[in-house]
Amino acid sequence: MGSNDFITLFFLVAAVLIFLQLRSVLGRRTGNEKPPLDPFSPRDVARAPGGDDGKVVTLPRRDAQEEEERFSDIDTFAKPGTALNASLRDIAKADPSFKPREFLNGAKMAYEMIVMAFADGDRKTLKGLLSKEVHDGFDAAISEREARGEVVKSTFVGIEKADITNATIKDSEEQVTLRIISQLISATYDKAGTLIEGDQETVAEVTDIWTFARDIRSRDPNWKLIATESEQ
Repeated sequence: MGSNDFITLFFLVAAVLIFLQLRSVLGRRTGNEKPPLDPFSPRDVARAPGGDDGKVVTLPRRDAQEEEERFSDIDTFAKPGTALNASLRDIAKADPSFKPREFLNGAKMAYEMIVMAFADGDRKTLKGLLSKEVHDGFDAAISEREARGEVVKSTFVGIEKADITNATIKDSEEQVTLRIISQLISATYDKAGTLIEGDQETVAEVTDIWTFARDIRSRDPNWKLIATESEQ
């Protein structure tokens, strides 16, 4: 046998040995192997035992669980069975991102920003937090104050209480109304520096009824103030 034939026989034997070794490690195909995992396939279905009959078993949907958690959160803000509770649930169904607790925290922050921006005549801050109609009203009041030469000095003490009192959804717009009780130190001076309204030393309690709204279709996640009312 020539050297070339010997080399060919050597590689042939080696190939057979490798094949037998792989077969013993990997096993044989039986037709019952699980299909390869597809990371982009839906996670809410699974093949029934046996796998070949095409039947599927529906697994619990995560979004249903998350919806139930949102409803549970809503129940802490409005008693189940009330009109307010039903309205908040309607909003949560239409807008999965709506969470009463997060909304309330954001509304409190917006309330302080708006109150202080109005006192300071900060139109730029107000523009991003108010609807056009409310902004026009605030802007007119600031302009009148500036024309008279008046200056407002305010200190925001804090919010004593804030409650959701009403909620509605119309078409794609969700609206939530709050009753806010805050404490504020405010004094208005004329152009001569004379105090004409308020008191720089006294903490006053103010009760406001404010309504915030957001268009669900908008990419802007922020709510804007669309109506204000002072409770006497």
